[in-house]
Amino acid sequence: MKEQLLKFIEDKSPGAIPLLLVIRGSHAYGTNVETSDTDYSGVFIQKIDDILGFNYIEQINDDKNDTVIYEIQRFLQLLSSNNPTVLELINTPEDCILYKHPIFDEVLNNRDKFITKICAKSFGGYSIQQIKKAKGQNKKQNWEKDKVTRKGVLDFVYVIEGPKSIPWKKWNEDKDLDESLCGVVNVPNAKDVYALYYDDPNINYCHYSDLPSVKSYVLNYKGLVKTGEGANVAESNALRLSSIPKGETPICNIVYNKDGYSEHCKDFKSYEDWLANKNESRWVDVKSHGQKIDGKNMMHCKRLMSMAKEIAEGKGINVRRDDAEYLISIRRGEIDLETLIAEVEKEIVEIDELFANSNLPNDVDKNFVNELLIKIRKNIYNI
Repeated sequence: MKEQLLKFIEDKSPGAIPLLLVIRGSHAYGTNVETSDTDYSGVFIQKIDDILGFNYIEQINDDKNDTVIYEIQRFLQLLSSNNPTVLELINTPEDCILYKHPIFDEVLNNRDKFITKICAKSFGGYSIQQIKKAKGQNKKQNWEKDKVTRKGVLDFVYVIEGPKSIPWKKWNEDKDLDESLCGVVNVPNAKDVYALYYDDPNINYCHYSDLPSVKSYVLNYKGLVKTGEGANVAESNALRLSSIPKGETPICNIVYNKDGYSEHCKDFKSYEDWLANKNESRWVDVKSHGQKIDGKNMMHCKRLMSMAKEIAEGKGINVRRDDAEYLISIRRGEIDLETLIAEVEKEIVEIDELFANSNLPNDVDKNFVNELLIKIRKNIYNI
């Protein structure tokens, strides 16, 4: 794999020099299972012409972000902000290091200088994000059926009756009006509000005293929506407007929630993309434990909180986890995940106190980082 990564760097940034290549993620943590992918990360330094010119690249990655490699400047910037991902990278277990340039020892030998009280927020913040991802309302495997069923324009049309708005399809259940015989026009000065006319000479309007009398001719209205194959398969996100002869009386006013329909289309497209690309083993895991909470997110949440506590207690950054089996049990949903969430939320408060009382520096020495970057570039560029 080392040779593939070297070629990957060369293809993305010709002439760049690799400084570090590692296996990251579950294999580094020791939480990998049979279905786990192997992810890679690292650091490279661009050739001097790219740095001096306009071809600077902060990082390179593949389409799925399974491989992410940082340019040395961006890497040191992230280290200075105590980004958990890059802090883990410089504490990668030896058996996961695929390649290391000798100059990168300048970073590794000073790794402790990048551990500060900022870790309370960076590790804690990442942990909170994992909780939100695990149980968020927009977690796609938890979407209710009506959210992942393709809807049409008419599902977002409502009839205005007094102070109420009634879904068009419900309002039309007993009337059985043919949408293709309807004609609509904009109501002036009223956004997304339309007057609706009907063009069927055979309809029985007896229960609507204000409806027009039966016509003996056809007005050729365009219908409510433009449709393709199948019923109500909308090809446009707009209602079809018709020309209405003078003297016609609308049967009702309708409102069309165009923004709601557009948002639904985005959600549905996102859901379809997720279905096509979802990790099947992870999907099976979530379905099997039935807690509607992503155990993998909660595993990462607990790992981050444990690492944050160890950092605050002066134990450094331990990427290879002694509690790997427990973390794997979280992923599999073998413990109550709601209870775990409550425990982690309490730990966040405790960790803030631990960092506040620790002897860690408040932040990273910016002069040190600047000198380190200059030293590495001068060494590589022989200047």
